[in-house]
Amino acid sequence: MSFRDSLRLFECAAFPRPEVGGGAPLRPLPAAGERSGIDAPEHRGSVEPSLGDEQGVIDRGRGILHAEARAIVEAAERLDGAFVRAVHRLEACSGNVVVTGIGKAGLVARKISATLASTGTPSHFLHPTEAMHGDLGVLRGDDLLLTLSQSGETEEITRLLPHVRARGIPIIAITGRAESTLGRAADVVVTSGPVREACELGLAPSTSTSVLLALGDSLALVTSALRAFTAEDFHARHPGGSLGRQLMQVEDLMRSLPQCRTSLPEESVRSVFSRVLPARRTGAVMILDHAGTLAGIFTDSDLARLFERRNDAAIDGPIGDVMTARPTTVAAGTRLRDAVEVLETRRLSELPVVDASGRPVGLLDVVDLVGMVPPGLLDLPLQRVA
Repeated sequence: MSFRDSLRLFECAAFPRPEVGGGAPLRPLPAAGERSGIDAPEHRGSVEPSLGDEQGVIDRGRGILHAEARAIVEAAERLDGAFVRAVHRLEACSGNVVVTGIGKAGLVARKISATLASTGTPSHFLHPTEAMHGDLGVLRGDDLLLTLSQSGETEEITRLLPHVRARGIPIIAITGRAESTLGRAADVVVTSGPVREACELGLAPSTSTSVLLALGDSLALVTSALRAFTAEDFHARHPGGSLGRQLMQVEDLMRSLPQCRTSLPEESVRSVFSRVLPARRTGAVMILDHAGTLAGIFTDSDLARLFERRNDAAIDGPIGDVMTARPTTVAAGTRLRDAVEVLETRRLSELPVVDASGRPVGLLDVVDLVGMVPPGLLDLPLQRVA
């Protein structure tokens, strides 16, 4: 018995068709290649002629971006004293700024909460539905609720408001209409204003969410500025990723002085390079005077040039005669991104780090900065800089 025959028997046994007024027998399964007789639903839309070529797609994309940009500019022009009051409330909050919203506004609320937390304002997100099922317990008396809803009438939000008010927790609303249910319940209303969504149907949240996000970012960042939030504060909250690396100091990645090759000016090049190398080989020797101050630098590229010229006299002569005097340096405490910029603009492969008295405390080697310097800086010949 074939699989198809077995399937027919199973259908007849398990799902018999009730006979109502001498109903028709079961329709047999179609043979391979036959149409089932059941047509697929009609496609109700069609691609607009204007989207039929590449330029039409680009023009539509630009139109959407322009529409959202205009709405944000209009929201900026609409800012008034309510924005100021909202910022001062956020700055004065001694607890957490709890941000809430539902749907797309909820996704925006999560991002705004993350921005607040990373820029000096303790914050977390509260899902309005979960709040009604026990998560209201996360709210404390010194918290503040920042609520997002373009309509101001979202059911999940309006149900939450009386319970927040009953706890005496102040509410800041970002909403389209101050006279909405959310607007009337809030202590401060920052209005996003009337917006038309950028999609052709005017339905998919797009322009409204862009405006909500922009207003939330502006509240968070102005509050951060009032708190005198610094790059060091940001790094303490964001030590990972490319942002964290940019805010590191040179001491975080440099090779400390005991890990570096050093020499006195009178020592010969040959004797310096005949020593046992440090565990982490560096591409340069730092030449120190007798006071411990950096006098110059001699790189592997300098050594290679002496070998190419068969300059044995220089190799057996004082390294101070062939070093680069007064080399480019950076001060201890310099941000790593600034040091990387020096490496890039000066086409250096090694960069000494010195203290306030000019004594070296370590060396930045370009090979330790992979991922932070342009790839070409690792591939192209590096120039000696006097």
